[in-house]
Amino acid sequence: MQFEVIAQARTLQGTGASRRLRRAGMVPGIIYGGEAAPIAIETHHNDLLLKMKKEAFHSSIINVVVDGKKEQVLLRDYQTHAYKQQILHIDFQRVDATHELHIKVPLHFVNEENGPGVKLNGGLVNHVLTEVDVHCLAKDLPEFIEVDLGSLNVGESIHASQLKLPAGVQLVQHGSDDPIVAGVVGKGGSAEAAEGEAAAE
Repeated sequence: MQFEVIAQARTLQGTGASRRLRRAGMVPGIIYGGEAAPIAIETHHNDLLLKMKKEAFHSSIINVVVDGKKEQVLLRDYQTHAYKQQILHIDFQRVDATHELHIKVPLHFVNEENGPGVKLNGGLVNHVLTEVDVHCLAKDLPEFIEVDLGSLNVGESIHASQLKLPAGVQLVQHGSDDPIVAGVVGKGGSAEAAEGEAAAE
């Protein structure tokens, strides 16, 4: 999915200027990174809010068009209002085609209901992680990583090292950890409880 954000260079900066921008339905932001100098920008709030509700916007290369000039960026940070649906500020980082990105990518779980642990033994899927840290070149960046739970039985789990990653994508290792991504537990919360129920039946 290709996202495009239309923006203008922002000349007035500071708290007062940002407040006036927000009142006018605009969001102040910045584009930084790479060889070029950072650019202060402003973009339309409602258009940005709609895009940010899409999961892929947070882990895709975005085209930001600033006064007609296109920049390829990643969403790096944003601030929102404490209780209103309002974006207060947004940060984009330029993407360099030759340098690896380090970014969080969402996990999409499939076949949850079809695995023997859920379908035959009444277990429950426990999602431990919803995203993983990866590094890859911009051209290899996936919108999400699919996790197939169709083979799991009660008491079994999938670890990060077992994820099927697209070509060119590698997990970022945090020490020697191999965290659990998802598992199937018995209704009592453990494999032992599930085995006890099965024996009682």
